[in-house]
This record gives sequence, C-alpha cells and structure tokens, in this order.
Amino acid sequence: MDDSLLDYYEAIERASHDMLMAARSGDWDAVIKLEGACALLIAQLKRISAQARLAPTEQQVKTRIMQRILLNDAEIRHLAEPWLEELGAALAGHSRLVH
Repeated sequence: MDDSLLDYYEAIERASHDMLMAARSGDWDAVIKLEGACALLIAQLKRISAQARLAPTEQQVKTRIMQRILLNDAEIRHLAEPWLEELGAALAGHSRLVH
C-alpha cells in the first residue's frame, strides 16, 4: 500500500467490514484480532495525515467511507452486547469462586 490517505481509510473500512462479518458469525476472537489491525492502521493514518491533505473530491470519498465505518461499528456494538453480557456474567461468577 502506498502512503495515500485514502488508501488508509479504505483499509480501515475493509477491516471494519471484516470485523462485522466476524461479529455476525460469532467469531469474537477474530473481531478482537481485526480490532488490533484497525488500531494499527489508525495510528499509521494519524502519522501520515500530519503531512498530507485530501483534495476536495477525496474529502467526499473519505466522508462516505467514514459513514460506512460508523455503520459497521454500530452493528458490531449491537451484536457484541449479548456476548459482553455473557462474558461479564461469567467473570462475575468466576470471581465469586475465587473469593
């Protein structure tokens, strides 16, 4: 990948989509792994965005990409709620056993 800002936004969108597909299938280990990949891409994007700017037409593309990422994130969060509740209950039960 070259250091084009849009390339980073598109890579983050692909990772976000992959996270959503993993969440839909209940593969939370994959979701967590992909979340780490997203964090790395975001850090790289922050680094290069300090030195590069998007053209007005690229800004429009970025806006559409960001909207899709936000929609993916919202659905992932919705899908994760029951899993997080189960995890919390399991951890609460486990902590009672330890004490």
